[in-house]
Amino acid sequence: MAPTLRPRRSALYLPGNNARALEKGKTLPADALIFDLEDAVGPDAKVESRTRVCQAISSGSYQPREVVVRVNGLGTEWHDDDLAAVAGSGAHGVLVPKVEKGEQVDALVSALDAHGAPESLRLWVMIETPRAFLRIEEIVSASARLAVLVIGTNDLVNDLHALHVPGRATVVPALSMAVLGARAEGKVILDGVFNAIADDDGFRAEARQGRQMGFDGKTLIHPSQIGPANEVFGPSQEELDDARRIISAYEEARAAGKSVATVDGRMIESLHVRDAERIVALADRIAELESVS
Repeated sequence: MAPTLRPRRSALYLPGNNARALEKGKTLPADALIFDLEDAVGPDAKVESRTRVCQAISSGSYQPREVVVRVNGLGTEWHDDDLAAVAGSGAHGVLVPKVEKGEQVDALVSALDAHGAPESLRLWVMIETPRAFLRIEEIVSASARLAVLVIGTNDLVNDLHALHVPGRATVVPALSMAVLGARAEGKVILDGVFNAIADDDGFRAEARQGRQMGFDGKTLIHPSQIGPANEVFGPSQEELDDARRIISAYEEARAAGKSVATVDGRMIESLHVRDAERIVALADRIAELESVS
């Protein structure tokens, strides 16, 4: 069950107890919407919010966006009922916070199977504690149903007793470990949130850093961050043009019996072509989704 190639440039959290936000989500150009039953919802509103979110998803009104529900964590009184409800809601994914080891992934997959979740329902997990980063290889290799890792940078900084600083030097080693783990098992990985909603320049700088590190997209806390995230994590026209030149040059070289090609003075091998093909396929998928939004 390898993850299907699809854009996940922007994944916006929507509070599950806010009917207005859920309605607005139907018109937002985010690649993914994460309906939040955890941090955004107080204890007294957990059950009502679960019902509201599952009913909203079941309506099918959010297509073509990917729809995911962040449930309450393992061991909480709401977790089991959350999983059961999401399993039958028609959601594309279920996001579980504070997953720290492979056996928890196994247990989550078993629970989803027991609740009759379709194979199309992907497991997303949050990597946000020191133990989770140290066990990243164990977590990502636990199940094929696990498709997406979501980084929880706020929790990580807090647990490290570190500081939020521009450039995120305090957590870059951990972020790199997570990207390595995700790529080793072919998983998608999304960067953490940027807290300063009004700081557009700061958001763009952090998004560019995440893109440079290899993240597939970024989780968001406000609709104003969707456009910049889509821009930064989507292939630029320059990247797309370059990718097409690489593919074309390599095909011509192979037809001439050569194993390498040259594009703009650069040697091109099969590994460059694979990445170029990925970029073109992603751009095509983005265009397809945006044409029906």
